[in-house]
Amino acid sequence: MAATRPAATGANGRVVGAHGRHFMVEADDGRRLLCHPRGKKGDAVVGDLVVWQPAGDEGVIERVVERRNLLFRQDEVRSKSFAANLDQLLVLVAVEPMYSESQLTRALIAADAAGIPSLIVLNKIDLPTADAARERLAPYRAMGAAVVELSLKKAGDEAQAILAPLLEGRATLVLGPSGMGKSTLINRMVPAAAAQVGEISQALNTGRHTTTTTTWYWLDEGRHSALIDSPGFQNFGLRQLQPAELTVHMPDFRAHAGSCRFYNCSHLHEPGCGVRDALERGEISPSRYRIYQELHEELSATRY
Repeated sequence: MAATRPAATGANGRVVGAHGRHFMVEADDGRRLLCHPRGKKGDAVVGDLVVWQPAGDEGVIERVVERRNLLFRQDEVRSKSFAANLDQLLVLVAVEPMYSESQLTRALIAADAAGIPSLIVLNKIDLPTADAARERLAPYRAMGAAVVELSLKKAGDEAQAILAPLLEGRATLVLGPSGMGKSTLINRMVPAAAAQVGEISQALNTGRHTTTTTTWYWLDEGRHSALIDSPGFQNFGLRQLQPAELTVHMPDFRAHAGSCRFYNCSHLHEPGCGVRDALERGEISPSRYRIYQELHEELSATRY
């Protein structure tokens, strides 16, 4: 199964919680202990496979094994990592409150750039405005994105039955702003989540519960399937990308960019633009094009 520790890496642990330079590492036998990186640089993130050594009641991370992937966001000032060695990104949105389509697009672009498949989950479909939320997701379905609908609170058992096979055998990072139902999803799929986060928070933050901790939860005793809960965020920068790379990671744009007259077309003003022609034909949604313009301007701004 994908989420289990690969035997050939030489790793003897996995980072399952992180806060500053404090890391909770799960050893091969399932024991969890607090570890610190050797030296001044602490570049481990949740999901990392590591080589560690015991040091009294704690441990020392000797090195991080090469990652399969890393999901992160980057603004002008700094880069913020979510998690490593992921099999899937689950972006949780809801009928209410209205989700940000820009944030959804940014997360999908970052995942595609990292080579991580994505799943969009629309929660609270029992609410009367569900059709409007579905309509906003129509362009994503049209471009081939996987979209699942459920109601975590009103139909929890059904939601669990829908999600279970989609999560099986995978390490899935859950992203979603406040109010979308992320805690409900985690608690539904991981009944012992509260106890696990309490244990990790106590070890990482001297007993004070912290919402800034990314946490790895196993969904099964065999440790084949995992959910990774990450703190909410206000901004999702994509400064790791150049403006010209945007269409590569936006499937609806990528499908038409090859028809442009100019190989370096920005899809903003050039004649013979396949993307803008598709926009006029209704094959690219106006909202997606507005987000593209926003991102292109943002990534074209002077970099310091």
